[in-house]
Amino acid sequence: MEITAKLVKELRDLTGSGMMDCKKALIENDGDIDRAVRWLQEQGIAKSAKKSGRIAAEGLVSVKTKGNLGVLVEINAETDFVAKNEMFLNLVESVSTALVENNPADLDAAKALVVDGRTLDELVVEATATIGERIDFRRFTTLEKTDDQTFGQYVHMGGKIAALTVVSGTDEFARDMAMQVASMSPQYVSQDVMPASIVDEQTSIQTEILKNDPVLSQKNEKQQAGIVKGRVSKALQEISLVDQVYFKDQNMKVGQLLKQEKFTVHSFARYAVGEGIEKREDNFADEVASMTKQ
Repeated sequence: MEITAKLVKELRDLTGSGMMDCKKALIENDGDIDRAVRWLQEQGIAKSAKKSGRIAAEGLVSVKTKGNLGVLVEINAETDFVAKNEMFLNLVESVSTALVENNPADLDAAKALVVDGRTLDELVVEATATIGERIDFRRFTTLEKTDDQTFGQYVHMGGKIAALTVVSGTDEFARDMAMQVASMSPQYVSQDVMPASIVDEQTSIQTEILKNDPVLSQKNEKQQAGIVKGRVSKALQEISLVDQVYFKDQNMKVGQLLKQEKFTVHSFARYAVGEGIEKREDNFADEVASMTKQ
């Protein structure tokens, strides 16, 4: 029987297994879907699909550079313990290397990259089946530099936070800026490159806060406008790299350092493990406890 792409996709949708595994299962079972599903289950591959609803908010972030391309990547697991697993660490390394060597356009293209005969998506599925927790290749960001620019990279807490910078300056300065980004979490290089929507949002937030303040809300319109302007300015400075206090010198702002040394920060990216994921507390422990009652 001919093993068509449609048939492979149908089995993949049923089991959550990798495309190559599905094709092999169909070949082994003469194209019979039901037998192929059972074969995958017996091989321990299809069981990874059952974990798709569980929350993977732990894991690692990694940074890697090659030539003029740098990449930040986040791969998640359910528990911090698994993030130290050798197979998981090798997966992070394989994914990071494939990304920096191929520069895919988006996450779908990244997951389709082939490493040693397996796509990255299939490697993740296999890791899920072998390790026994949901593994998720969540996201990546690439930065590019020119030949006369420098990458700075910093990984904190063994992979809980990572930052990558592109600068015109020394290697030491590039790393210092990566540490600044990792520790102070700016969102933009400067206020000059912030979208107008950010300013509008902060203005709206501070205006609403003032309205709900029983004292400040009694001040006249001009005074209120001044208070809102000042608070908006402070909020924007906190997310603007050049306006932040330099972590190595509390009496200096990053912008002053740049002017003094004649350095430039062109771009940066920062990841923290699990940011933006709504974590379910003790979900792994609860699952173990429920299994003991069966």
